[in-house]
Amino acid sequence: MGKPAKQPIWLAEPEGQDYPAAASYLSLIFDPQLVATQVAALQKAAMTSFKAKDIFRASQLPLLGISNAHVEKNHAKIETGTPLSPLLLVRYPTHGKVIVADGYHRMCAVYTYDEDALIPCKIV
Repeated sequence: MGKPAKQPIWLAEPEGQDYPAAASYLSLIFDPQLVATQVAALQKAAMTSFKAKDIFRASQLPLLGISNAHVEKNHAKIETGTPLSPLLLVRYPTHGKVIVADGYHRMCAVYTYDEDALIPCKIV
């Protein structure tokens, strides 16, 4: 029987730089006022978690492989036991999906270990 897959270690809260990164990404989709509202809501949101495979399905994003430099960096963090920052997610009901405002590469790295892994996140 093979050895069990490594499980990622998570920080209790997203890192401070995750919110400006989320704002930067969201500003490509929404107007500045809505971005400010969404980021403020994310900062106040309670932590929750969802399975990696469910976030992928809801986001409709492709899975990036280990050949992606950012995924590889997060993969190495999992291997060394370095804590990862939780994801920041925004519901986009008019398009029937969830936007991964920050954490896409972390999500891909975790999925390579266990598609059923629970990923901590904040969602609004």
